Amino acid sequence: AAELLRRGNDLVKNGIHPTTIISGYRAALKAAVAYIKREMVVNIAELGEEHLVNAAKTSMSSKILGKEEDFFAKLAVNAVKSVKMTATAADVAGYEAMGGTAADAMAKSGKERYKYPLSAIHILKAHGKSSLESHLIDGGFAINAMRAAQGMPTFVEGQDGQPVKIAMLDINLQRHRMGMGVQIIVKDPAEIENIKKREMDITKERIRKIIDAGARVVLTTKGVDDLCLKYFVEAGIICARRCNREDLKRLAKASGGRVVTTMADMEGNEAFDADCLGSCDSVREVRIGDGEMLYVYGCKGHGASTIVLRGANEYMLDEMDRALHDSLCVVKRMLESNTLVPGGGAAEAALSVYLEDYAHTIQTREQLVIQEYADALLVIPKTLSVNAAKDASELVAKLRSMHAKGQHSEDSNDDDLKFMGLDLVNGTIRNNLLAGVVEPAISKIKSLRFATEAAITILRIDDRITLYDTKGLA
Repeated sequence: AAELLRRGNDLVKNGIHPTTIISGYRAALKAAVAYIKREMVVNIAELGEEHLVNAAKTSMSSKILGKEEDFFAKLAVNAVKSVKMTATAADVAGYEAMGGTAADAMAKSGKERYKYPLSAIHILKAHGKSSLESHLIDGGFAINAMRAAQGMPTFVEGQDGQPVKIAMLDINLQRHRMGMGVQIIVKDPAEIENIKKREMDITKERIRKIIDAGARVVLTTKGVDDLCLKYFVEAGIICARRCNREDLKRLAKASGGRVVTTMADMEGNEAFDADCLGSCDSVREVRIGDGEMLYVYGCKGHGASTIVLRGANEYMLDEMDRALHDSLCVVKRMLESNTLVPGGGAAEAALSVYLEDYAHTIQTREQLVIQEYADALLVIPKTLSVNAAKDASELVAKLRSMHAKGQHSEDSNDDDLKFMGLDLVNGTIRNNLLAGVVEPAISKIKSLRFATEAAITILRIDDRITLYDTKGLA
C-alpha cells in the first residue's frame, strides 16, 4: 500500500489527475485478481495434506516456532481439522464473496462445504518443560482450574453408557446472605438461629437441585464456600471455582450445554434445567507444570480441541501463542477456500509481468498507472531479498525473466515457470510449489484488495486543513 501510494503521488506531481490514478489502480486490481484465479491458483484436493503443513511452516518460519516448524505445523493442521463442521448457506455465500475458483466450482457441483471455527480451538499456556512437550487434546477441552477440595474424586467417567454431565454456572455458590438495605426486626432471639439455618438451607437446596439434575462435574465462575463443598464431596462430584467465563462459554459450546446465570424460573421459584448440562465421556484432573488442570475428554457438542503449550516462561508462551494463531488462521483459510498460491514472491513477480503486458493493451492514460502498479508489486520480492541479505536487483531480474518466459512461451514444458519464486537460503530461484512455500489464495487476493483500497482512500484526499490554537499547532 505504501509503495502504491508513493508511486501515485509521483504520478500526481507529473500532472496526472488522482481520478485517473484511482481508475487505473482499480483496473489493475481487477486484472490481477482475475489472473491469480485463472493461472496461479492450485486446488488443495489435487495436492494432499503435505501442502497444508507446508503453508503452516511458511507462516511460522520467521517466528519463534521456526526451529520446531515441523512439529508445530502438524500440530496446527491436526487442531484445525479436529473442529471440522458442516458450513451453513451463509458461510458458503461468504466464501464465494471473498473469491476463489474452487469455491465457485464446489458451489456449482453441489458438494458439501465445511467450516473450521478457530473459536473452538482453545490454547492453554502452562509453564515448564520444552516447547516440544506441547500437545493437542483432540475432541477434548482443558480448563485452567482444579478441584476445590481434596476429598473430591480426580477422575469421573460415564457409567452404563451414560455420558458425564457438566454444569457450567455463573452463580455464587456461597452461603446466602440478605441483600443490602434489607431490615429484619426480630423479637424472639430463637428466630435468629432460624434465619441462619434458612440461609444455609437456601444454598443447600440450590446444590441439591443441581445434583438431582444429573451433574457430576460443577464449574462456576464465582466462589464456593466450605459449607457448599461438603455437599459436593459427599455426592462424589468434581467442583471447580473461579473459572474463566470465556473458557466456560467455549466448554458449553463444545459439550452442548449452556452457562447458567440464574436458577429463577417464570413462576419466581428456583429450578435447574437438565437441558443446560453439557455432556462428555470423562473428566480428569491432570498435573501440568506447577498446578493442576481439568481435562474434559470426548465432548458431545459441536466439537472442540485444546492445544496445551509448554514453555520456559510467560513471554515465550505469549510469543508461541501468537505464532501458532497465525498458522491456525492460514490452515483454516486454505481448508475453507481449498486453494493456494506459491509464495516467496512468485505471485507478485507473475502479476508484475502480466500487468506490464496488459498495460500495453490500454489506449488511455491509465496505461501509465497500470505500469506503475506492476512495478509497485515488485517491492515484495525486493524486500524479501534485502531482508535475507541477498542481491535484490539480480534475484528480482532473474525472477521476472523466468515469469516472462513462462507467460510468453508456447512450450507446455514452461507452464511450471509461473510457480518460480525466491529461495532465500541459497540465493537462487526455484519452484516454490514443489518446495512447499505456499500461502492461501484468499489471503493473497485480500491483501491486494486492501492495499489498493488503502492507497485509493488516501489519494482521494484533496487538501489538508491544519488547525492552530492559541498555543500553536493543535
